[in-house]
Amino acid sequence: MGIIVCQSCNKAIDVFEGEKVTTLYAKGNCDNCNTNSKSKDNK
Repeated sequence: MGIIVCQSCNKAIDVFEGEKVTTLYAKGNCDNCNTNSKSKDNK
């Protein structure tokens, strides 16, 4: 089992099945970061 984590906010983006337990960090922003940046731009 593994977890994909957003590098920007450390929020878990996805969970996947695998033989080893691992954590992968995504380079891009997750939906949460994209939503936060859009709301900041609107202010």
